[in-house]
Amino acid sequence: MDVTAVVLAYGDQPYLYDVVDRALESTGVDVQVVVVDNGCTSPSLDGLRGRAGVTLLEPGTNTGFTGGCNLGAAATDTEYLAFINSDAVVEPEALAALVGVAARPEVGLASASLRLAATPDLLNTDGNPVHVLGLSWAGHLGEPAASHAVEKRIPSATGAAVAVRRDVWASLGGFTTEFFAYLEDADLSLRCWQQGWDVVYVPSAVVLHHYEFGRNPAKFYLLERNRLALVLSLYQARTLLLLAPALLVFEVAMCAVAAAGGWLPAKLRGYRWLLTERRWLLGHRRAVQDARRRSDRELAPLLTAHFDQSVLPLPVGGALMNGVMAAYWQLVRRLL
Repeated sequence: MDVTAVVLAYGDQPYLYDVVDRALESTGVDVQVVVVDNGCTSPSLDGLRGRAGVTLLEPGTNTGFTGGCNLGAAATDTEYLAFINSDAVVEPEALAALVGVAARPEVGLASASLRLAATPDLLNTDGNPVHVLGLSWAGHLGEPAASHAVEKRIPSATGAAVAVRRDVWASLGGFTTEFFAYLEDADLSLRCWQQGWDVVYVPSAVVLHHYEFGRNPAKFYLLERNRLALVLSLYQARTLLLLAPALLVFEVAMCAVAAAGGWLPAKLRGYRWLLTERRWLLGHRRAVQDARRRSDRELAPLLTAHFDQSVLPLPVGGALMNGVMAAYWQLVRRLL
């Protein structure tokens, strides 16, 4: 089976050549690699020009994770696509395992067993939980991979190592370009579920990730605006109405968290972006709703109402907030 592995290069990329080499050495599939130069500062990409099995795209600007992946996917016509982070090294059989699951007609996205490169027996994620209010995070981060060795359906694939059939990718329209970066994998996954395909965790597809978790105003800006864009576009109108009180309360809480953390300007900038892009958002919402084949009621079991406070530090009373949100979500589910 033929698969294109799309890899983006931005800024300093100490692992890039290793990532490309290991993808090309994959067993059980015929691999070509597309590297998208989104502004790589180091190392030089000259060694990739003209290399067998590698296509180097140089758009001349930072197209973001979403734009770069879409650009790389369009550069070939292989039956399967894989998106691999520039700091994620695939084990020899990983791509074949992902493609094997992605080949099933009921599967839309196949997500890898992403491991922490420094401690490969520990998970980076076995698929990402998605909160009913739009948050998403690495699932079972730091837990033994051996405890999560069974294939399963998951709410969201990880964008760091995921495979998809070309026809599914075309139906989904790729990543939502306007997201630029962050939560694009949750958005793609939930749209995949809506259109009738499953998202599946593949434990035998081992990928080692040189994972670094960081928080900064630019990241919070993208995370928060994309979270709201995801919620406003993916839910049916009835679900939005039922969730409106919780969404409003959570926005107030997030503004308080942002103020305390020093990134309130980034939070407010996200609101401004949503207002500026309201026509796009309305059109995107219509397209998403027109394409769906599964209702929110059918997909509700995929979502969680529990905040992971290791990822999102909550104000005092966070445990109470989790309990109230869980009860509220149960009520909403009964009314869907």
